[in-house]
Amino acid sequence: MAFGAVKIPPINTKPSIAIGVSIPFDGNAVFNSTYTTQDATRNNLINFLLTNPGERYFSVGYGAGLRRYIFDQINRQNFDFLEADIQSKIASYFPNVTVTSINISADPDRNQVFISINYTIKDFNINDELNVAFTTTD
Repeated sequence: MAFGAVKIPPINTKPSIAIGVSIPFDGNAVFNSTYTTQDATRNNLINFLLTNPGERYFSVGYGAGLRRYIFDQINRQNFDFLEADIQSKIASYFPNVTVTSINISADPDRNQVFISINYTIKDFNINDELNVAFTTTD
């Protein structure tokens, strides 16, 4: 536990100051900036879901590692494990985020898995939903 911890006020009180980077990197100058805590958190979660453990230097455990599940059987047992895995990893790497629900569905004919995550950003009372689709053709 930290001693003398100070509660930091919201970082998005000045709308002209960027606080993060938007994904995908498709802006005019390589990337677009994010200006709100909600947008920055959403993009950080997308980055986390698309990263495999071991891809990030000095934080080898960072990442959801979802690509390793792409060729697994699409069934409820795998989805239950994946939901629990995502939930615990987000809780570990994003202490300011509380996941309220995760819904995983699939389209086996198109080799796609859809992940919907509802979450709350603590101390800001911001509720948001993130939808990500994974496919074997990516």
